[in-house]
Amino acid sequence: MNMEPASGEKIASLKTLATVIYALYAVSLFIGITAVVAIVLNYLKREDARGTWLESHFGWQIRTFWWGLLWFVVGAATWIILIGWLVWGVACVWFVYRIAKGWLNLNDNKPMPVQ
Repeated sequence: MNMEPASGEKIASLKTLATVIYALYAVSLFIGITAVVAIVLNYLKREDARGTWLESHFGWQIRTFWWGLLWFVVGAATWIILIGWLVWGVACVWFVYRIAKGWLNLNDNKPMPVQ
C-alpha cells in the first residue's frame, strides 16, 4: 500500500482514467460489453486512487455497475409479466443519471458523495 501523497501527474492520470470509465459506462447503454471492461478497470485501478478525491469516483462507478446489473437482472426476470420493461426503463434513467452526475463532478474536480 502506497502511503505517499499523490502527485499532480498521478491525479491527472487517474482523472483521465475515470473519464474513460464513465465513457465506457455510457457506451454500455448501446454496447453492453464495455461495462465489463469498465468494471475490470475500476477494480484494477481502485487501489491507486485510494486516499485521493478520485477514490470516491471509483467507488461510485463500481456501485453503479453492480446496482445496474442487479436491476437489469430483475427486469429480465420480470420481463415476461411486462413489469420488466418498467424496471429496465427506470434502471436506464437511473444509470444515465449516475453517469452524468459522476462525470460532471469529475469535470469540476469534486468528489462523489459517500453512499
